[in-house]
Amino acid sequence: VRFLQNAHARPLPSMEPPYTPPSARSSGWGGFSTPPSRSSGGSSSKADYTGDRFIPTRRGVNLAEQFALLPEGGSGGGGGSGGSGAERSGDGGAATTPRDDDPYNMLLRNELLGDNVAVTSRRGSGRHGARGGSAGGGSGGSLFQYRVSPARDAPASPFSLSPVEADPMLPAARRTQRKIPSVPYKVLDAPALQDDFYLHLVDWSSTNVLAVGLGACVYLWSACTSKVTKLCDLGQETVTSVCWAQRGTHLAVGTSVGEVQVWDAAKASLLRTMGGHLGRVGTLSWSGPSLSSGSRDRTICMRDVRSAPPFTSQLVGHKQEVCGLRWAHDGSQLASGGNDNKLFIWSPHGTSPLLRFSDHTAAVKALAWSPHQNGLLASGGGTADRCIRFWNTQTATALSALDTGSQVCNLCWSCTVNELVSSHGYSQNQIVVWRYSSMAKVATLSGHTMRVLYLALSPDGQTVVSGAGDETLRFWNVFPQARRTTGDEAAPFSRAYTVR
Repeated sequence: VRFLQNAHARPLPSMEPPYTPPSARSSGWGGFSTPPSRSSGGSSSKADYTGDRFIPTRRGVNLAEQFALLPEGGSGGGGGSGGSGAERSGDGGAATTPRDDDPYNMLLRNELLGDNVAVTSRRGSGRHGARGGSAGGGSGGSLFQYRVSPARDAPASPFSLSPVEADPMLPAARRTQRKIPSVPYKVLDAPALQDDFYLHLVDWSSTNVLAVGLGACVYLWSACTSKVTKLCDLGQETVTSVCWAQRGTHLAVGTSVGEVQVWDAAKASLLRTMGGHLGRVGTLSWSGPSLSSGSRDRTICMRDVRSAPPFTSQLVGHKQEVCGLRWAHDGSQLASGGNDNKLFIWSPHGTSPLLRFSDHTAAVKALAWSPHQNGLLASGGGTADRCIRFWNTQTATALSALDTGSQVCNLCWSCTVNELVSSHGYSQNQIVVWRYSSMAKVATLSGHTMRVLYLALSPDGQTVVSGAGDETLRFWNVFPQARRTTGDEAAPFSRAYTVR
């Protein structure tokens, strides 16, 4: 009872100070209200201000600068007795912050603070292995010292899948290198295949049929059924060139007497024979219904297979045999190469060359237009030149040149990737796949024992067939499969080839 009386008689100290209106509060440094002060006896002094709440203001606070004031990763060299920077024990217990070795937190530190934290394993790395050690008692001394965030020197990777730049945390995705088999998957015998640099005796149609000129005959090999059929026999004449139409089953055959024959391969019937040349027809090129032929008589005949005349116009410009012809994919320009080391660009409606290039120092037989860039033409020179040159026919400029070290016999662009393949003669007799525009070698294919004079691309764009004077045809898997398009993407192009 005495204890209860004394407890009621003696007033207990106030646990909360009385409320004071905001107008009576004094403002402290930094916009914060002055905290209450207590006397040593435990009771509040009348002269000191006491309040019931502590309301900070964040006006004028730069959060980015405050983040930059955090200690460095390895600055805390203190031992374990000083306590960890992530765990601080006080009177009321331990307050634990998120783990700093979490990948998410490390990524934030790399991006926001520029700490360049390295990836470490959680197992056996300790509580703060990512920082290089625990933050001891001296780590807090740098909290109020100004420090400029370190600049990032590492550039962003072009293959990174992350929208942020975090090289240590998100390694760049490496491009998988395509493996090209070094041996052909099929080899066919081609007896009597001529070893002549100026002829074109192998071509692959859009219907997956390979045409080969052997002596006086033309043979067809179906890639679907592997069946070989004999299309024609010219008797005393010799086949000097073959060329399939871009679509359909029409095959143009050039002869040694200067004639051009058009055959329907599906029916094995001769449609027409056109003259106009005084020498052998070594090269042919289609552009829709238009057919161009180049001859040893140094002329180019422009033909329309729908009209009765054997040719509509004749182009004169080369001083020696025309050994290379190639129409652009849109039919706007015709490239011709001759044994006079000249490269001409013609218009389908004119008789004079639009452009004249004379940079090659040997015969220009290899010609190829890029399907990826309009007006980009690649040309290859003979034994004395050995160079692959690139031209922009839209601006009439020479782009680049590469010395291959051997005679360039053929060039062919890939329709699936921005690469091209070249076949070579003296002295390496090989096939090389190049990546444009760096012209880095993707693969080198060897197997022929003589000059690789003939080259053709399959309609799916994956296989390349090569022919040489060793009387063999070799099939190589070179290019990747084309990307499949949806029905909506393919519809505009499919309608253009639909005939009602």
